[in-house]
Amino acid sequence: MEWRNWYLDAILVPLALVMMICYHTYLSFMVRTHPFSTLLGINSHGRRIWISAMIKENQKLNILTVQTLRNLVMGATLMATTCVLLCAGLAAVLSSTYGIKKPLSDAVFGANGDFAISVKYLTILTIFIFSFFFHSLSIRFLNQVAILVNIPNLDPNPYGHFFLTSEHVSEMFEKGILLNTVGNRLFYAGFSLMLWIFGPILVFLSVVGMILVLFHLDFVSRGNNQEKQRITDCRRSSNLPNGDDNDA
Repeated sequence: MEWRNWYLDAILVPLALVMMICYHTYLSFMVRTHPFSTLLGINSHGRRIWISAMIKENQKLNILTVQTLRNLVMGATLMATTCVLLCAGLAAVLSSTYGIKKPLSDAVFGANGDFAISVKYLTILTIFIFSFFFHSLSIRFLNQVAILVNIPNLDPNPYGHFFLTSEHVSEMFEKGILLNTVGNRLFYAGFSLMLWIFGPILVFLSVVGMILVLFHLDFVSRGNNQEKQRITDCRRSSNLPNGDDNDA
């Protein structure tokens, strides 16, 4: 009888989590091996170019740089605050014995006992706590980048050692964006798991829909990828004569 109440939760919810993990593992592999086939890889390349340009034109574009980084920090702060509020609400529901002992029995497919409801709320709470953790780390890195990017000269010291370079600032910027992305994906997963309160079937369907939407957003079509690569090659070839003329 107990297995009859739990079998949907024991099959569909782990399967949904495995699907999310496999999708993001494949996405990470594609970003590392074929970055220009993914939106994350293209944006990463563009951000590195942007950081380099902001450092070179620091005196002219310092206000633009600070405002852009401030917008990123504000977005990460909003997500972190939302996670805290959701965690507080879930903790309040979890601490309420009445809320746990009175589930929506008629609307839930799967386990709906006291222990099952506690497991569901604790799992959702854990996901949002980790999302808050990654957003907090993202804010830390982005704040450091906002300081380092405004250093007038990122040149080697008189002894020839590179103690601070634009590549280092770019790496910190990418870490901040990566942590923000991980926090957002955990936030999306947490919202899908919130449907677990009404049964595991909704969780599975929500994860399948979310993966389809993310796949459409994370990957670029082959035609657009070739067009972007062609434009990049044309720009590089057009810059070569200018460099020769300057040398002359």
